[in-house]
Amino acid sequence: MTFSRRTTLKVIGIASGVGLSSGVALASGDDTTDECGKPSKDDKPMDDDRPADEPTDAAVRVAHFSPDAPAVDILVDGAEVLSDVPYGAISPYLDLDPGTYTITITAAGDPDTVAFEGDVDVGDAYYTVAAIGELEAETFRPEVLTDAEPLPSDAPAESAFARVAHFSPDAPAVDIYADDNPLVEDVSFGDVSEYLAVPAGAYELSVRPAGDPETVVAAFDVELEADVAYTGYAIGYLEPAADVADRDFTVEIAVDGPDADDEATPAETEADPVDDAVEPDEPADEPTTEPETEPEAEPEPEPEPDPDTDDAPVDEPTEADAEA
Repeated sequence: MTFSRRTTLKVIGIASGVGLSSGVALASGDDTTDECGKPSKDDKPMDDDRPADEPTDAAVRVAHFSPDAPAVDILVDGAEVLSDVPYGAISPYLDLDPGTYTITITAAGDPDTVAFEGDVDVGDAYYTVAAIGELEAETFRPEVLTDAEPLPSDAPAESAFARVAHFSPDAPAVDIYADDNPLVEDVSFGDVSEYLAVPAGAYELSVRPAGDPETVVAAFDVELEADVAYTGYAIGYLEPAADVADRDFTVEIAVDGPDADDEATPAETEADPVDDAVEPDEPADEPTTEPETEPEAEPEPEPEPDPDTDDAPVDEPTEADAEA
């Protein structure tokens, strides 16, 4: 199977500049999972609560959250699938067969500079492979997150689902508040919380040092939609060095799983009608303006010849009267 591009939406700061290498073959056959000692998809018991649009293939995206690493290239089983991924970027989801793959992360354009190489197992689910830690501290590593599952089974209707991933290497343990209510507490670097059900709606999310509710490190507004899963990634440096730019502490929120596709499509659809609406308005104004200008321009030259014309007829009748 080859990689196919999916669209993905970040609620805050959609990252661009990720190059996708298409046409890369990944699977050697339909029985890859059996060779890896895993049950085939046909034999795997299905959960009745499983969404109908959940993939029968794996869907994997890559996030670059290592603040001291340059842009990177991503290789799967030796084949480049993503190129020049900048810090802070989250790639689109990519489809591949469930199985075990060798993931290699290199400096962009420099295949000999390998930051990480190792095997990653994926099943028929959505995943985010996040590059976290620091190269200089030798803590750089990929963190594999399963997206949009498991979700709370007893969630009330009209609930959104949210979790927190602490990937800021110099930040202490933190508490996350929704408005003034604690959402997740005592999350340390490398920790990823479980999904929590929260009423859909608008919130002010704030990050505070664990056990210190009076100190707010960062705060921002967010709108959470019902039945959608989100991950808030705390990334960057809480106290960046003087020579480090664009690596300040922030929180990036991503829509997880199949809703990443659904959320992105309306945004693109709404943009097209806006452009189409502007184009007809402009030509509509032009013809309206031109006819108004032409009649106004015609009377202006008429008054100029009128005095000459008026003088001629005035003289003519005077001469005619004299001859009479």
